[in-house]
Amino acid sequence: MLKFPSCYPKKEMTITDKPSVPELFSKPKEDILAFLGKIYEHSSWIAEKFYDEYVEGSGEEFTNVQEVFRAMSSVVEKSSNEEKLTLLQAHPDLCAKIESLKNLTKESQVEQGKAGLSTLTDEERAKFTKLNSEYRERFGFPFILAARNATKYTVLSAIEGRVSRSPEDEFAGALYQVGKIAWMRLLAAFRVADNKGFLTCHVLDTAAGCPAAGMRIQLRRISGENSELFKEFITNDDGRLPGGPALKGDEFQVGTYEWIFFVGDYFARSNTKTSGVPFLDEIPLRFGIDSPEEHYHVPLLVSPWSFSTYRGS
Repeated sequence: MLKFPSCYPKKEMTITDKPSVPELFSKPKEDILAFLGKIYEHSSWIAEKFYDEYVEGSGEEFTNVQEVFRAMSSVVEKSSNEEKLTLLQAHPDLCAKIESLKNLTKESQVEQGKAGLSTLTDEERAKFTKLNSEYRERFGFPFILAARNATKYTVLSAIEGRVSRSPEDEFAGALYQVGKIAWMRLLAAFRVADNKGFLTCHVLDTAAGCPAAGMRIQLRRISGENSELFKEFITNDDGRLPGGPALKGDEFQVGTYEWIFFVGDYFARSNTKTSGVPFLDEIPLRFGIDSPEEHYHVPLLVSPWSFSTYRGS
């Protein structure tokens, strides 16, 4: 159940059926503020300013999550440094015991739990605690990281690297992380209707200087430690997937995925010279889809001895 902040009427609304963006903005003001008030940690004032400026003020119509995020981010950007500092100070210490944080929001519990921060060893917790104390003393606000898709090792690496930055750089960097957290919370809160994004792939044989035709490729969906085979393809004469995008429409969801390229089989089929034990046999390529509205193109350039990739368009 989604509870209204204490400053709003004590009314509850379920999120069993998540609203689309247009559905949310067809609701009364109090419902909109209750829904968006949880996006920024203990900072419902951002939702209130957003509503006053963009909904009542300009009468802007919002149709997708990106538009809502850009407008709410604009509210933060135009805020005073004092307001921004208050926003940063509203976040919990990442390494603190989750069970003892009385003021930790449900969203933060989920995010920190996924990062494994609720199961730190004594040694890890001591290290996090020491770095957090140094960080807070240096900057005046807690260390903030968008932890929903991070591991505890990612978090530790980040705080080790950021604790020595200049106060000006880290103030801006912490606000950037707050924006990432808000984006992921918005994606989790809304039902994304009519996804416009899609996923494509292209394989090029750099040894032969041609498209890699006839290569077997698997697409797997990653959830925690689990890897689920989702689709399998054989590249066409142009080295692309037959039938168009690998994912589109309702199948195109935010999350972590993995391509498996069976390059050893491909080079055996073309009788390309390789070593007795192939240097490259199966190439796993794990990547993330962060926006339901964008085109993600993941190409592979490969020879028997090397490969490279990038996010294309």
